Order: sequence, then C-alpha cells, then structure tokens
Amino acid sequence: MGSISRDPAIWGRYLAVAGAYAACYELTRNVSFSHWMLPAGLRLACLFLVPRRYWLALAVGETLPIAEMAALHASAFGVLWAVIVSFPPIALMMPAVAWMRKHFGLFREDGQIHMGMIMVATIVCAVINGIANGAALANVSMGDGSEAPGVTIPLFLAWFLGAYLGALTLTPMILALRERLALQPGGVVTLKAVWHSRLTRDALFIAIPTLALLMVAASQLDGTALQCVRVAMALPVVVLTLRQGWHGSAIGGMLASIALASTSFELRDPAMIQAQVVLAFAISTSLLFGVRVARRLAASHPLVAHAGSHHHG
Repeated sequence: MGSISRDPAIWGRYLAVAGAYAACYELTRNVSFSHWMLPAGLRLACLFLVPRRYWLALAVGETLPIAEMAALHASAFGVLWAVIVSFPPIALMMPAVAWMRKHFGLFREDGQIHMGMIMVATIVCAVINGIANGAALANVSMGDGSEAPGVTIPLFLAWFLGAYLGALTLTPMILALRERLALQPGGVVTLKAVWHSRLTRDALFIAIPTLALLMVAASQLDGTALQCVRVAMALPVVVLTLRQGWHGSAIGGMLASIALASTSFELRDPAMIQAQVVLAFAISTSLLFGVRVARRLAASHPLVAHAGSHHHG
C-alpha cells in the first residue's frame, strides 16, 4: 500500500472507479425488482473485466449506495440487519471469481470466450447472492414489533433466479460489446459500423418487433395464454443465436429479459418465476451453443477473421 499513498494519481483512479461503479450500481438497482436484479450482471461484468488492483474500489463503490439504503431502513428492520446488508455482495463473490479467472481465464487458447466458466460463475454468484439475502432476512427485527418474514425455499429460489437472470441480461451483453469494440479499427465505434452490423439489423428487425408484439399480447391476456406468450419470448434469443452466435444470444437475451420483466404485474408471482426459469434456460443454452455458431461464422466469413488479424497486426 506504501506505493499507492505516494502517488496521488492512483488515488484519483481509485476514486473514479468507486464513483463510476456506485453510479452504475444505483442506475441498475433503480430499474430492478425482485425477479430481475440487474446489479448482479454489473457486478459480474466488473469482476471479469476490471483489473484486480481496482477490486477494492469496486467494493467501496458498492458499499456506498447499499449502506445509505440500510441506514434509511434501520429503524424499520433493526440495526443488526442494517449492518449485515451493508456488507457489499461483490466482496463475497471476489474469491470465487478470482479463483476462476486464475485457473480458467476469460478466453480459451483458441481465442474464443470461455462461456462455460462464465455460466458457472453466474450460478455461483447467484447462489452467494441468495445466501447473503437469507442471512440479512434471518436477522431482521421489525421496528413495529411484528414478526419478521421467514426465509423459505421459494423465496431463496426467487432471489437466486432474480440474480441469475439479472446477470444473464447484462454480463454477456457487456462482454459481447467489448469484443465487438476490439474488432473496430482503432477500437472506435462509428454509427456507420453499428448500422451496417448484421447484429444491429437482426435486433431491430427481428427481435424488437417480435418482442413488442408479444408484450402487447401479454398486456391483454392472463392465465395459460399469458404464460404461452411469456415462454414465446425465448424464441428471438434462439433465432439471433443461430444467425449471430453468442453475441446474438447476448443481445437477444437482454431484449427478451426486458420484455419478460415488463409483463410482471405482482411481486414474486409463481407463474412469472416459471416463465423466468424457461427464459434463463433458453439464454444459458443459447450462449453455450452460440460459441460454436460464432466459431463456424468466423470460419465462413474471412472478413471477420481479417478484422481480427487487422486488430492484432
């Protein structure tokens, strides 16, 4: 730590990382709900991409908004709960992700992304998230003297699934965008490049119109018909995967997750949880299968290979 304290520029960088993470955390938390926890995806993407020397700054950045929220609700749920909740979940996940990064790495020898490792990390982090939530809930003492809700298996599953889908929504998309950015000449994305991208067009002309129609249908239906519409939201993910590899799965999965989340009308609705299980399974298998599709696409499109060699050259 001695070398850090001597160089004020390093402190500036640490503060910038902590501040940026805290801001992104607040943003993702404000558009999340129990079924769909986007901070889980932000957390995982940062643990994959941010150099380990800045991990402490990430933990500080996550503690700030959580501790503020805990302090506001301490009188309602008790001081012990507030203390437990204030511990940043990202810190609990660091040992597991650090071990995976060290032993497996984000990329395989052939340069393809190590999707199996990303999936395992997503599951492990979702489990840790569920356990952390359970530990906090188990130590709630209600300020009004009423009995605190107990930790149940359905509740744990809802937490697990919320974190898992939240991570599947954001992490692969961030990794895919990072990979596409690296392929651009000079690492600069132009509007022209975005518009001419087949992935952009597939998202605009296949995924978005299909999901928009399904969202309109969902708002008019209930019961079994609503469930069928929700499950059908996995279809664009499969189509984009077959056309664009795992980048298609990542973008399609994000759009489908947003569409599915928009059909949630009540908290912890069992039917919603079933639909989420289907979508989570569809996105996970699409991402794993999509790596093979991407390899095949790269082999059949010398242009992509050329872009890659251009980037490395």
